[in-house]
Amino acid sequence: MKRTGSGAARTAAPGEVAGETAAPDLAVPAAVPAVRAAVAVPAAAAAAVLAGGAPGAPGVVASRAGRRPGRPAEMLARAAARYAALSPRRREVAQDAALALVLAALNLLSLLPYQTQLHPAWLALLLVGGQCLPLALRRVAPVPALLGCGVVRNLYDALQFGYAPLPLAPAIAFATVADRSRPWLRWCTVACTGVGIAWSQTLPGHNQPYDAIVQAFIFGAAWAVGTLSRYRRVALRAAAARAARAEASIDVAAASAAAAERIRIARELHDVVAHHVSLMAVQAEAVGALLPARPQDAAVSADLIGSTARAAMVELRRLLGVLRVTSNEDPERGRLTPVPSLSRLAELVDTVRDAGLAVTCEVSGPVAELPPGVDLTAYRILQEALTNALRHAPGAAASVRVACAPRQVTVEVSNTAPPAPAAAATAPAPAPAPAPAAPAGRSRPAGPGYGLAGIAERVASCGGALVLGPTADGGFTVTARLPLT
Repeated sequence: MKRTGSGAARTAAPGEVAGETAAPDLAVPAAVPAVRAAVAVPAAAAAAVLAGGAPGAPGVVASRAGRRPGRPAEMLARAAARYAALSPRRREVAQDAALALVLAALNLLSLLPYQTQLHPAWLALLLVGGQCLPLALRRVAPVPALLGCGVVRNLYDALQFGYAPLPLAPAIAFATVADRSRPWLRWCTVACTGVGIAWSQTLPGHNQPYDAIVQAFIFGAAWAVGTLSRYRRVALRAAAARAARAEASIDVAAASAAAAERIRIARELHDVVAHHVSLMAVQAEAVGALLPARPQDAAVSADLIGSTARAAMVELRRLLGVLRVTSNEDPERGRLTPVPSLSRLAELVDTVRDAGLAVTCEVSGPVAELPPGVDLTAYRILQEALTNALRHAPGAAASVRVACAPRQVTVEVSNTAPPAPAAAATAPAPAPAPAPAAPAGRSRPAGPGYGLAGIAERVASCGGALVLGPTADGGFTVTARLPLT
């Protein structure tokens, strides 16, 4: 290389050998572009090497240079993922280990300005840092951690090293013992800690009165913090247990309410279906008996079957409509049809009469003033009792009595014994004729049924009393007393 008169440096051409004579100065302006190009290539290669890539691979350089700013974030993400994968006990150990390292660093930094006055300084630094390390196991083994911190701290005082930092590590271990140990261990720890503090105050370098006050304040505050933490944890456990019990009781109450609702719906469906289907069955048998001799009476029975079926469909639609109403729909939609009550007792009696059962009805008292639940229950009891009389005592006579008192309502349905087969053959047939007669004195269903059980459940739901059974003349009586309050 040779310096020109203008001060510019000339780089050897690719074909030149180092040490040969350079070209004349007049050729320098023409060679400047070539020199710049030759210098740019090694510079790019050097930049690639410094960036960690290979020369001549700018894509690799760019990718690695773009990845470097994200490496700390990746390391933090990996550390967080590993921490999240730890068990709860290992998480506690990791947290306590981090606390121990931070306190050890603080203690070492507090002694660095005075290391020239500590002999030997390495031992003093080792003791102040070592008294914090047992904190890594403070929640796994509280008492051994306190002993480790306290012994190393007392050894530091016994060797008469000055400039001792605040006993934060023994205080934290002391608070952990107050928080997580059994009562007898806690009180033994209090006694041993008090003895250790008193002994350390007798050593040289602790002749100032405020030193003992500071020690008492630090360890007293640590004991209070540990005790409050223990009480808080106990309160949280008790609250969690109460919440679990409350949730379990809510589940039990919901299951009981669902079971009661299922029983109520089954009862309603039974009353609707059993009553109307029984009427239709009786009239269908009557149609078969009246044809072809009495077609007019058979037509009346057929009309009654149709009207009964329509009434059954109306009641079923009302019941199922209530069940299908959601919170987004109008709640009045399921109440478009009238709810059965004693105000419709005349319709019920007329329907049963049309089916062939002679019924007399007697009502006393203000029926319109009954509570809705009692009103519906009384109606369903009368409906079921009349249906049973129609099915199991054909040809008999029934009487209905409703008495409304200030405190209770009494409903009673009695039917006489069905006529004997011979008497039924000679007696004039009613219009329309009922189904073939059952054996005399029979007043209960032959097969299993839910009619009387449903009556008993309805009465029990209102807190009333029920009396039922056969009478002396072979009939059957159902008497229910329902309280109004």
